[in-house]
Parts: sequence; C-alpha cells; structure tokens
Amino acid sequence: MMGPSHALSGAAVWLAGSWALDQFADYHQSPLALAVGTAVCAGGALFPDLDLSGKVTRNQGGATVARTFGVFSLFVAEVMEKISLGVYYATKLSKDPRRNNGHRTLTHTLPFTLLVGWGTTALCAAYGKWAVITILFFMFGLALRGLFDEWAERAGWVIVTLASAGAAWFTFANLPGGRGYPLIGTAVGVGCFVHILGDMITRAGVPILWPIPIRRRMWTMIGLPNSIALRTGSKTEVVVLRAVLTVVSVLATAGLIAPSVLQRFNIDI
Repeated sequence: MMGPSHALSGAAVWLAGSWALDQFADYHQSPLALAVGTAVCAGGALFPDLDLSGKVTRNQGGATVARTFGVFSLFVAEVMEKISLGVYYATKLSKDPRRNNGHRTLTHTLPFTLLVGWGTTALCAAYGKWAVITILFFMFGLALRGLFDEWAERAGWVIVTLASAGAAWFTFANLPGGRGYPLIGTAVGVGCFVHILGDMITRAGVPILWPIPIRRRMWTMIGLPNSIALRTGSKTEVVVLRAVLTVVSVLATAGLIAPSVLQRFNIDI
C-alpha cells in the first residue's frame, strides 16, 4: 500500500481499538493520550517502509517515510535498506531468490515489530525526557507526512520537522510518564503490525513467517492471490479503502467523545 493508506490504517485501528477498550474493558484515555496514541500509531504504520531508500544526494525517491525529514531520513532509509539486505543474505536458504535491495524483508517481519514496540518502551523508561521527545518527534513527523501527504509535500520537510518538534515537546510536557511511556511503545508496535497486514493484502506480500523455514526458503512472501489482491495505487486503494478507513476513524472518534459531550450537557441516553 501507499504511505497515506498505511498511516490512515494505523490511525483507524488505534481509534477503533480504543473505542473497543472503552466500551468493553472500561479502559478510558484522556483526550491527549488518545490523540498521541493515534498519531504515533499512524506514524508507526509507516515505519517499516524505512527499508525503501531513494537518492540521498538528490533528496529524491524512497518511500513516504524516507522523505519525511529530507536528506537525513533518506540517509537513515539507505542504512536500513542495506541492513535489511544484509540480514536477508545472512539468513537466506537455497530457494530464496537473489535480491538487489532489502525492501519488504527485515522490517516487514513479526520479530522486528515486537523488537520495535518493546525497544520503544524500554528506551523511554531508561532514558526519559530526551528519548521520549526524540521518538515522538520522529513518529509525529511520519504521521504528518502520511495523513496530510499533499500538505506535507507542499510545505516541505523543514516545516514538517518544525511542526513535529513542537508537537513532541508539548506532548512530553503534558503526558503522564507512568501511563504515557507504555502507550507510546504499544502504539509504535501496533502501527508496525498494521503495516504488515496492509502489505499482506497486496500482490507482493510480506515474509510474516520469518524466520520459519518453508521448503528451503526462509523469506516466503505471504499475501493474497493475485486475482483478489490489492494493487498499490489503484482506485480500490486510493478511493474505496481510504474511504472505509476514514469512516471507521470518524465513527470511533464519535463513539469516544460522545459520552463526555452528552454528560457535560446533562443529556441521558
């Protein structure tokens, strides 16, 4: 899927999940915690595509995530792509094909998702303020680049960077540490997992079963059959899928805020 679809899917899943927890598990979140979780999950849903690099010296190409912070994020994507390709060749078996890039390999696996989610929480707990601000800054930038793609393209990476920095600082100053830090790690991990599920419905698939060997292949791509798989950039994705995700997000948000609004005006239903 394309970057904006990934980001929207992350936001929709987090909002829908928050509504379900609110309704059936009596787990309530403050408006700030809900907004932060939604934004971080949307950003996390772009993160696995950091393995798709572009042209660093020209500030061109790459996935949406790679273009978020200009040359800097393109360089990070280049490094991640090379690491992913190295892991692929270090673990491939005889039936795994040769590759010239690391896209849809390491960062599109369940172990990577779990590591990122756990690692985010661990970093926030161990290093506090600056780790939290850095992670929020990065995830907010991805969320802005994905959810508001056309605006971000026009505004440029400098504006996106400044907006992300301001939002990260404000969030750190107002988000309770004891409850906020685990929320950040969970949101990043959920976002990465949602990304994997999104790519599974496309023709290329993802190696979600790695590192389980199957018929002398370590990197077996799992996805839908071509006859029903989603084609990246098609009208089905851009129009239909995004419309569905938007409706889910709006309904979940309404379900979360409606009770407090009704209570404020003393309206019983």
